[in-house]
Amino acid sequence: MLRIVGWMACVLYGTVPSFWLLVHPRAGSWRSRSRSPYFVLLPLWGGMWIVLATATLRWRHALVYHALWTWIPALGFFVTGLLLYRASGKQFSARQLIGIPEITAGQEEQRLVTTGLRSRMRHPIYLAHLCEMLAWSVGTGLAVCYGLTAFAIFTGAIMIHFEDEELEKRFGEPYRNYRQRVPAILPRF
Repeated sequence: MLRIVGWMACVLYGTVPSFWLLVHPRAGSWRSRSRSPYFVLLPLWGGMWIVLATATLRWRHALVYHALWTWIPALGFFVTGLLLYRASGKQFSARQLIGIPEITAGQEEQRLVTTGLRSRMRHPIYLAHLCEMLAWSVGTGLAVCYGLTAFAIFTGAIMIHFEDEELEKRFGEPYRNYRQRVPAILPRF
């Protein structure tokens, strides 16, 4: 049962960068809509889950290894991810965490947050997602979880590029300076 949950969790997390690839390159057009873009984006994201689950269905039982002790390091990844989520929410509102300011025009506060955890990395939530995917991969030993994690890393790198461009358009020189000083994912201590 844990392997099925792990596979489904990795399907969900694996689509996060693809979802944001729908948003960031076209943030301006999403903001120009009169209706909430989520009426379009959320069904598309659900479709991504179905496509990715269907594409990986046949490998959901393929093991790289099977060992109960792997849940010990997995627990470390789970806890790290949860701590990153918690720390990420300290300077961001819930609306910022789910991207409302990025897709709504003028209705939301537009502020660049560079303090707290974001003074050490620009995208801590993406690192938290990665930790959760690694936890499921390491714990279950499923090849499909490792493959979905690799897919998320690849699409995530592309998505971060587009997100950084979009943030630079929104915040200008302050974001350019922030981007030069602070790494994207791996924190600077």
